[in-house]
Amino acid sequence: MSQDVLIYLMAGVAGLFVIIILAYYMLSKKMQSKETKYVAQLVQGTKKSAFSMEVFYQKFYIQCTKLPFLRRYALKLRRRLEIINLEDEFVTRGQVAKILFRALLVVIPLTFVIVYLTSSNYLLMCSLLLFELFFLETLLEGMVDGVDNKLLKEQLDFFSEIRHAYHEFNMVEEAIYEVAQDDEKEVSRQAEKIYEVLISDDPETELEKYYDIAPNSYLKEFAGVSYLTKEFGDRKDKDGASLYLKNLNNITQEMQIEILKRDKLDYVFQSLSMIAALPILFLDVVKGWAIGQFSFTRQFYNGTGGFYVQVALIVLTFLSYMLTRKLKDNGSVNTAKNMENPWQAKLYKNKLAKKFIDYFIPKQGTKEYRKIVQLLKDAASKLKMEWLYINRLGAAVIGFIGAIIVLFTAHKMSINYQFTEPTSDYNLLGSMSDQQEKKAMETTEKDNVFLYKYQFDYEVTESILAQDIAESEEYGGSTEDELETINERIWQKLQIVQSQYIKWFEILMALVIMVLAYQVPVWLLIFQKIMRQMDMENEVMQFQTIILMLMKIERVNVEMILEWLERYSNIFREPISKCVNNYESGPWEALEELKNDISFQQLIRIVESLQAAVEQIPIREAFDELDTERAFHQEKRKEGNERMISRKSMIGKVIGFAPMVSLFVGYLIVPLCLIGMTSMTSAFDTMSSMT
Repeated sequence: MSQDVLIYLMAGVAGLFVIIILAYYMLSKKMQSKETKYVAQLVQGTKKSAFSMEVFYQKFYIQCTKLPFLRRYALKLRRRLEIINLEDEFVTRGQVAKILFRALLVVIPLTFVIVYLTSSNYLLMCSLLLFELFFLETLLEGMVDGVDNKLLKEQLDFFSEIRHAYHEFNMVEEAIYEVAQDDEKEVSRQAEKIYEVLISDDPETELEKYYDIAPNSYLKEFAGVSYLTKEFGDRKDKDGASLYLKNLNNITQEMQIEILKRDKLDYVFQSLSMIAALPILFLDVVKGWAIGQFSFTRQFYNGTGGFYVQVALIVLTFLSYMLTRKLKDNGSVNTAKNMENPWQAKLYKNKLAKKFIDYFIPKQGTKEYRKIVQLLKDAASKLKMEWLYINRLGAAVIGFIGAIIVLFTAHKMSINYQFTEPTSDYNLLGSMSDQQEKKAMETTEKDNVFLYKYQFDYEVTESILAQDIAESEEYGGSTEDELETINERIWQKLQIVQSQYIKWFEILMALVIMVLAYQVPVWLLIFQKIMRQMDMENEVMQFQTIILMLMKIERVNVEMILEWLERYSNIFREPISKCVNNYESGPWEALEELKNDISFQQLIRIVESLQAAVEQIPIREAFDELDTERAFHQEKRKEGNERMISRKSMIGKVIGFAPMVSLFVGYLIVPLCLIGMTSMTSAFDTMSSMT
């Protein structure tokens, strides 16, 4: 380095040092100013010396949205919770992070335990890790349901306070505003939103927007009744009571019935999902006990037979777990699913994939097409036709590939069994001693010499093998009887090893499994349809409550009642929406078409009463029996809920306990009996030949 460059470098460093000194002097002067000190005092007053969980959850949420695996669950939880929180960003992020953090505290240690305990059994490890994902889904949904149920129970106290406030102010919006001041409750945000809707310049439009984001139908009913009362005024009933307060009482009774139904369903199904998944944990336990107590079962449990039964039990457990969850949750609308642009829609946009998928979709107007469309409607599924067939094709591909993998694994296990299992005649009961097992392994290692030598030599004959065994170092000194026994044993092993390849009938079995897997999405829809039929009576009774609230309000007509029924319907949404769209072209004809589209008798009676209210009599008179028979309908609905819960409980127990019964019967008792009887028959045959 030259002297001039060194001088320039030293000058630059000195100049930089001077600039730093000047900047420090100016900042210190600035920090001594009154404004800076005042701001510092304000900041100091807001700081917390202790650790804040709220801040932690906000930071944890940000990290969760960056990780691919957790991002999926975070967004899924967010879509549901932001509806409950009315898009309050801070509260939504905190709740999402809190639920995920609690779930991970359970899942992460469980993952390490599973990997540690099943490190020698990859099939069991993969199965348990898969079920851990399902357990995570159940855990997250349970926590979100807890938030939803908490909001529903808060609404009971909220409506009770509304009654007192309405008596004081005699104005709907003022009563709601007064009760909404309690910021500690989740329902207060909903009350504030409803208040903003009622005092807005265009409350009808704002009310329609609120219907789209309301977390449950009872808040929709409350908002709608409050709007009608504000617009048309309150009326006195026959007994002099306020019609608005009476409608609040009707909604409260509906909520009480719903809360009781949810509590009973939670109690019935709280452990069934885990019972359905529990048997998979005991596969190795049952296998180890059976081999330890009955050594003659070793060949079954360590061979292909036991492997096939294990796979069948895992599939049965998976199906039972999914059906149990559907059985409990089928009556609720799952707002967490994003049905606007799922992966099926993205795949269907691909031209090549679309052309292939359309080949399987039945043509419009055909009997098969109408059948599938009707099934989707009856099951209240959000799937489109093309999405359903993408699911069917995906299930078929997974089923075929899974079957081929299972067959390859089974053949590999069969080969491995011949090379690794101790070669000895097992007793009927008990197990081998260490000395016996050591001797049996020595025999296996000697046999392996010939198995390795002729494993891929398909032209070898039994005589060539016998000659090679007689001339070998391993068995060269054996007698002729011993050589005959050894040759027969090794030849049988060699035949088993050489026959382990995919055969034509196994390919046929894989194709049959593929066809069955192709039908699974349709069978799930049929199952969901059956479960939906249990909820039809419950939904019609809710329609009766809505009509009971509306029929006494002035200026209410049949079209408005249909719009309300459409808004709160789930199972019957499709035919009611069709009727609302066709109402302008002819009320009577539209209602007649609705009557033809449905088959549930109680709903048909409601439609007939609406037809009478169109031209003949007032709405109040058409549904007069609803008011007089209110107590009867309430008791009938409670009894209907009890019957529905009882039926679901019975079906759930059959499905939930099926894997446990199959574990002990199909994996323990039946193999023990069959193998034991076979061993005894073989022993008696040997004794008979000796005598």
